[in-house]
Amino acid sequence: MPPTINKTKSRTARVRTAALALATAAAASLALTGCTQLDTTSPSTVRKDAADAKPKDQGKFGTVDCRKAKCVALTFDAGPSENTPRLLKILKEKKVPATFFTLGKNHVAKYPELVKQMDREGHEVASHTWSHKILTKIKPEEARKELERPNEAIEKLIGKKPTLMRPPQGRTNDDVNKLSKELGLAEVLWTVTAKDYTTNDSKLIQKRVVDQTKRDGIILLHDIYKGTVPAVPGVIDELKARGYVFVTVPQLLAPGKAEAGKVYR
Repeated sequence: MPPTINKTKSRTARVRTAALALATAAAASLALTGCTQLDTTSPSTVRKDAADAKPKDQGKFGTVDCRKAKCVALTFDAGPSENTPRLLKILKEKKVPATFFTLGKNHVAKYPELVKQMDREGHEVASHTWSHKILTKIKPEEARKELERPNEAIEKLIGKKPTLMRPPQGRTNDDVNKLSKELGLAEVLWTVTAKDYTTNDSKLIQKRVVDQTKRDGIILLHDIYKGTVPAVPGVIDELKARGYVFVTVPQLLAPGKAEAGKVYR
């Protein structure tokens, strides 16, 4: 009997270990994707809700009506960087607007002329905080500084504060939502990620984006990684060939508007 009991305990231990491993993997996956358990609003919902809104409360369509067109938004996090001039050149040649969720420290502060160029060439300049601290893990007063500092820096450069913010790792909660609302910021997550922080293989990055993209997709890339910018022309060409139209995040929501304190995905 003792050997049987030992085997049973051993099997039980293995089951518990396996269960723990799965839970850990799930938590790691959540951290990598930045998924949130909070309610999020889709672009199509924003557009639908705007149907009965007064004209003064509606956003601008820009060059396309995403109620009819198959729109997607190309977004870049954590720049600008030394790779951004090449990216801006590609976007200009391809006639594609993008949304840049810029970092303040070592990025906006280091490359102010690139931020001005983004705005001048029709891209949306948004915030990715000052130093990429996880907002849900720091004290409220520190979180406020993380959001206020890039707002002020960007406003000095382009004459207007950003209205959109992407929380680092997509991690947000009710406290971050409340703070964002106070500061006039809507939070924007994503539906497509190439996880370009894990590879410099541009072909793989391109494939991941193209395979995941659907109408109203919000594509997450990073212009700080060397494999990402070379992937962009292929992403644009393939998605255009499939009938997609590239717009900024505000254009994706039009005629609706992003509301401060809400989370969009």
